[in-house]
Amino acid sequence: MFLSVDIGNTNVVFGLHNGTEWTRVWRIATKDEAQELLAHSLDKHLDGVTVNEVAISSVVPFFTHVIKRKLSDKLKITPYLIGPDSYDALPIEVLHPDNIGSDLVADALAAYEKYHEDCMVVDFGTALTFTIVADKKIKGVNIAPGLKTAMKALATSAVRLNEIPLELPESVIGFDTTSAIQSGILWGYVGLVEKMIERIEKELNTKLKIIATGGLSKVLEPLQDQFDAIEPHTTLEGVRLIYLANKN
Repeated sequence: MFLSVDIGNTNVVFGLHNGTEWTRVWRIATKDEAQELLAHSLDKHLDGVTVNEVAISSVVPFFTHVIKRKLSDKLKITPYLIGPDSYDALPIEVLHPDNIGSDLVADALAAYEKYHEDCMVVDFGTALTFTIVADKKIKGVNIAPGLKTAMKALATSAVRLNEIPLELPESVIGFDTTSAIQSGILWGYVGLVEKMIERIEKELNTKLKIIATGGLSKVLEPLQDQFDAIEPHTTLEGVRLIYLANKN
């Protein structure tokens, strides 16, 4: 059994792969009490499971060594930590290996390996990212604040509300403070994603395979026609593929 770990700014996502499919995926929050939750989470999901290999992608350095140590102690194996030295073995070229998150490289590789054509991964996470692969190279990445990040920032600094539900209202016109923020951010993000895809394809003068991933990839229903696929485990799969490429 292979364990893939994606340490992000909001969540740590774990996935177990049996060589054919993802059999179990779970997450814990990346926050102060996460260390206390971690041991319980690992016991709950890994007790009785034989894990032979582990790989970690992380954009949160302070938490990386904690996860790595906990997994090493529990599984009695040393997790593989993805970094710039991991990319030379990949079938796609990473043009700026020191300036790109390993989660974005994982997204790009998983998408390319599945479709073997120019593609773009739109990842709806803490940040909204667009990772572009063309001519077997990661051409670049666009990053915007994620949906929850934007919602919390506005609610905290402007209107002092509790967290506003991530629900797309039927009307693009808001009729109270909550629906106004929902309409402005969620319908605004629909336009952002549509326009970003359009402009990137125009600049590259090519049609890209568009893959959506991330925990919020299904929130914006009107965008479904923009995507060729919605694949929630893209990053976990990319972590697995990076590990396999470097295994020897």
